[in-house]
Amino acid sequence: MGKVLGSLKPELLWNHFEEICNHPHPSRKEEKLAEYIVSVGKRNNLETLRDEFGNVLIRKPATRGQEHLKTAVLQGHLDMVPEKNNDVKHDFEKDPIEPFIEGEWVKAKGTTLGSDNGIGVAAALAVMESDELEHGALEFLFTLDEETGLNGASSLKPGWLKATVLLNLDSEEDGALYIGCAGGKNTFARFTFSRENVPSDSVAYEINLRGLRGGHSGLDIAEGRGNAVKLLARLLWNLSNKFDARLSLINSGSKHNAIPREGFATFTISSSMSSEVEKFVSQFNDTVKKELATNEPGLKVTATKAGMPKGVMDKKTQNDLLCALYAAPHGVITMSPDIKGLVETSTNLAIVATEDSTVSITTSQRSSVESEKDDAADMVESLFALAGAEVTHGDGYPGWKPDVKSPILKVVKSSYEKLFNAEPEVKAIHAGLECGIINERYPEMDMISFGPTIVGAHSPDERVKIDTVQKFWDLIKEVLKNIPEK
Repeated sequence: MGKVLGSLKPELLWNHFEEICNHPHPSRKEEKLAEYIVSVGKRNNLETLRDEFGNVLIRKPATRGQEHLKTAVLQGHLDMVPEKNNDVKHDFEKDPIEPFIEGEWVKAKGTTLGSDNGIGVAAALAVMESDELEHGALEFLFTLDEETGLNGASSLKPGWLKATVLLNLDSEEDGALYIGCAGGKNTFARFTFSRENVPSDSVAYEINLRGLRGGHSGLDIAEGRGNAVKLLARLLWNLSNKFDARLSLINSGSKHNAIPREGFATFTISSSMSSEVEKFVSQFNDTVKKELATNEPGLKVTATKAGMPKGVMDKKTQNDLLCALYAAPHGVITMSPDIKGLVETSTNLAIVATEDSTVSITTSQRSSVESEKDDAADMVESLFALAGAEVTHGDGYPGWKPDVKSPILKVVKSSYEKLFNAEPEVKAIHAGLECGIINERYPEMDMISFGPTIVGAHSPDERVKIDTVQKFWDLIKEVLKNIPEK
């Protein structure tokens, strides 16, 4: 029984989730958790396999009398986004996540919880170990490295899976059944600069921009949350133009699929302008706090004197960089004309990082329309190319086209209505689900995605609503009894 979550129901699911929290599993460092998954399969005497990438596949025979059902695969990813508050000491490669119960939620102490996708993985493990469920033949697919680009799913080979029905357990809204998702593509820009001596009679300042909510760059992109890179660029552009500030470094954001929450920069100005600059930053803080008061009540921007840097960026590159960052698009580009409330295309200005004599920028474009995804990426490329940056693109990944006539959709929808006396909402999601890639490898597979309510994924505010996990579990059990026949 879990020490912290053992009192929660369903007990088997929560015990597995707490065990998942005990095994560090940030993206590309999930091996300890993968080994735990393998151990669960082997201790239950189930066929347990791994592919060349490290993905885990476990097979469980049908219960007696259910052999006529199609083989279904329960699928989730093992990695989590490793985000923490700035004042929290945590090594995601060594330290366990510390979950705790607060009212009707499970949260983590100062870090992401990993309920994305730990709850889905825990549910699959609970199905795997339970001897009380009715089901046809099952497969359990646990992919690696989803959060950095769906890389585990991208490595899947055709023919490895036997299932013809897929239950993706990586959605985050109780009462929502997902039958489509956006594809994605990253665009990278790189500025190279020369270091110049700090102008004489200068004073150095460090800008600290903190307190933004951040969040998922797909799910939360339409909420009007502040973007630390955009706010930092706006401030620095004004300081450069009004006070001839000389930039030494700028850093903000850490994940391509997270809206940046914090930003930091070091610059120098003439010492005679110190009081004016401090006043300007204070006024800027007041201005943006008013602008974002509803969505970002915790925002705070400060300027404090700092040690003198060894050099500053050459003025031309500084101007090109700040103009490009200030002008770079962020947020919703188009809304879907077919599905009310669905973001169709967006872009996230995700990361800016200074190292030695380069500044690297990462952006992420999403769309449920392949041509619009490419168009958004090309638009971002053209902007940074105009500013003189070297621009490249990632390989990207496909979307998942909705099928409103899907047989498994009919099963899950009727199961939800029977259990909860309510009609679920059938939706598409403006985020990358592995369904798109798996569908590319297995085009005949019938797919659906559902899950409990998870709020604040990819940020330290992440939390999962306890009562919806029980509903999630009950729904899985009911669906497994009613998988379409062969």
